Amino acid sequence: MLFLIIAAAAVFIIYLFFQQTSFGEVPSGKRLERIKKSPHYKNNSFQNLSETKTMQPGVSIPRIIKEMFFTKHPNRSPHKALPFIRPSYFPQAEDTPEITWFGHSSYLLQVDGVNVLVDPVFSERVSPVSYAGSKAFEGSNAFSIDDLPGIDIIVITHDHYDHLDYTVIKKLKNYVPLFITSLGVGAHLEYWGVPAKKIVELDWWESYTTKEGLEFTATPARHFSGRNFSRNKTLWSSFVLVSKNSKIFIGGDSGYDTHFALIGEKYGPFDIAILENGQYNEMWPNIHMFPEETVQAAIDLKASALLPVHWAKFSLSTHTWHDPIDRLMKAAHTAGVNIIHPSLGERIPVNSTTTNQWWSGRW
Repeated sequence: MLFLIIAAAAVFIIYLFFQQTSFGEVPSGKRLERIKKSPHYKNNSFQNLSETKTMQPGVSIPRIIKEMFFTKHPNRSPHKALPFIRPSYFPQAEDTPEITWFGHSSYLLQVDGVNVLVDPVFSERVSPVSYAGSKAFEGSNAFSIDDLPGIDIIVITHDHYDHLDYTVIKKLKNYVPLFITSLGVGAHLEYWGVPAKKIVELDWWESYTTKEGLEFTATPARHFSGRNFSRNKTLWSSFVLVSKNSKIFIGGDSGYDTHFALIGEKYGPFDIAILENGQYNEMWPNIHMFPEETVQAAIDLKASALLPVHWAKFSLSTHTWHDPIDRLMKAAHTAGVNIIHPSLGERIPVNSTTTNQWWSGRW
């Protein structure tokens, strides 16, 4: 009898845990009906262009837990606070777009007088709760939501916790006039209080032009989605941003595949490609690129410059915190690819020729 009581209590506690608002909401109603019409939605879930296994054969969840939490991997985090340039103001960009990178995959694009905030994550942890989960490196969270300039557009590439921050959305939902995201992700946003009229959801190859004349096109990525045990009910995307003077590729999260060359042929060349570079692992090689693949993706996209993101803030794999940039710089030098590598918080033009290897002090 005691066992049954304990089991029932455990089930109830788990149930309550998953009722937290931060988990979001699965698509339903008219949104789900639209999703079902997508050519990328089959067997009740979204699919990648190529068959994609999230984990390698033979890799289990217990093994990942063991490697991530119980096996010592040195230098996954910096030994001291990372340097962060705390901008005091954000003047509008002139003819050349400006980028301010806040660490991991959060950055501000200032294009044609429009402030576009991409995948903003300013919480201390990427988790449904504030007391557990990967914690931001010391120094990497020196910037807060309150320090932002007025934001015109928020772009959310997909619904993972390191790209979609519940706290940020709750704080900005009444002040940002437009949210552009992947098909289905609007269910989370609307559940958290963003008015439906502010949300634009795009399937791959669909476009939307803002009142300021910026054109956003959702393009494929090789990844997955989900904020709980329910997987791939919302889409994951990259985005092509075209303005009157520039063309920018917003990469989101993606493993390497032929879609980069496809996008490069269809929409390239790009002034800059902002691509993930970090959190890769041999246990999940299909859903995150290795640095050498990131360089090749930039080549496939026909990008004049590459800004590597998805590093320098959280440890979501077992490699050292600086391995992504070390390997990428070496591969880029060999391939002749121009790398833009601003310090955290540094505002730079997309045609910057930054030479400050700020991470080389190792911290």
